[in-house]
Amino acid sequence: MVTVAAVLLVAVALAMATMGRTAVDRTRAQTAADAAALASLDGGRAAAHSLAHVHGAVVVTWFRGPGPAEVTVVVRIGETTATARASNGL
Repeated sequence: MVTVAAVLLVAVALAMATMGRTAVDRTRAQTAADAAALASLDGGRAAAHSLAHVHGAVVVTWFRGPGPAEVTVVVRIGETTATARASNGL
């Protein structure tokens, strides 16, 4: 009985750690995407890559649009991706 309880406790702890790590990665990826999108409004693609790198992320996709004064950035941290769009226009 004690062994089963110990195994169950370890399994629950591992599951919680994995969920926690996923939540942290999701938040970090979104922060990196937001920063990269905002930076690239003035600095272009190079600024997006630089800011993503500072946040531990990799730019997967960067493009102008959908509007004329907008940029869209997709970044990845680990297995998690996040998308952000920023605009200079009104």
